[in-house]
Amino acid sequence: MAKRSAEEMATEADVEEGENENSHHHPYAFHVSGPRNISSPNWRDIINSSWKDGNYKRTVIACFIQAVYLLELDRQENRTENALAPKWWLPFKFKLAQTLIDDRDGSIFGAILEWDRSAAMADFILIRPSGAPRAVLALRGTILKSQTMRRDIEDDFRFLAWESLKGSVRFNGALTALKSIADRYGSSNVCVAGHSLGAGFALQVGKALAKEGIFVEAHLFNPPSVSLAMCLRNIGEKAGFAWKRFKSMLPSSGGETQAGGIEMESSSTFMGLKKWVPHLYVNNSDYICCYYTDREGAEEKQADKENIGPGPTNANVAAKLFVLSKGKQKFLEAHGLEQWWSDDLELQLALHNSKLITRQLKSLYSLPASAQTTRGA
Repeated sequence: MAKRSAEEMATEADVEEGENENSHHHPYAFHVSGPRNISSPNWRDIINSSWKDGNYKRTVIACFIQAVYLLELDRQENRTENALAPKWWLPFKFKLAQTLIDDRDGSIFGAILEWDRSAAMADFILIRPSGAPRAVLALRGTILKSQTMRRDIEDDFRFLAWESLKGSVRFNGALTALKSIADRYGSSNVCVAGHSLGAGFALQVGKALAKEGIFVEAHLFNPPSVSLAMCLRNIGEKAGFAWKRFKSMLPSSGGETQAGGIEMESSSTFMGLKKWVPHLYVNNSDYICCYYTDREGAEEKQADKENIGPGPTNANVAAKLFVLSKGKQKFLEAHGLEQWWSDDLELQLALHNSKLITRQLKSLYSLPASAQTTRGA
């Protein structure tokens, strides 16, 4: 083999240095676009955990989701030694335990990050800080790049058409992964999180486990709220309200009163059940998720008054809705993940009734027909 000249070796060194420099100043590098004024865990966390602070927890979990985006981008751009993703979990003493891969295109759509005891002990953190999860399942949203765009958009349209992701390969993979870590560590030590399409998956797999009585903490950033099914249902609800108003003008019959009594009895089955309480983070300028802030309208409230039996109401549905409103913003800014670790972030915890949250979660608080029959007996 011919010997390389000093000039050739210098050129290669310059290229390698340039690659390292590009990686160091990459716009998605943690020190470039990551959170500011946030410290890594230290021995003081044994006594006073930062994880008890909701702002800290939101920031770290958003960083974990960003790591999943970067795991896929690192894969597509063949970054190994200078990979961007690890810097988004290492400062918080977590490690990558598993990647969730879509076998159809080889893309990474999720990851399980676990508390790294060895890394923590190296910094004299002898126990896991209170409030810090043992494991987090993080799910990314859509990436508009050729290698994964087809499958991402396929699931986007699946939600748009049916308001459900259960038919997706990724739903099954995420549900299996979440069950696995919940069984291993206990549901109270596990968290599921996602952004955009990933938030849709996180909501639905978390809900699926909640129906089995397994309640895991959930953090959903810019969850999708627009669907064709929702639009058609709204049209049907308005037509139904008009019909109920017309019926209210007619003389009531004994049959209706009896039916109301049955509904009243079945609605009592909602009481006393443990609730699953996901955390939703919504920007009013983001048309993908803004409908979560729609309150139960006057029409629905009036319709409830006219119903003889109350049925399930928002009193039985639980979610924490955090709303960010900075006035009118461009879509990409309002839908972006980076905003959720911003220094000047001001959130409002919205406690008002949300029509969409009610619709998506109310099925958790109803018992199967067989259980209702047994209760009535």
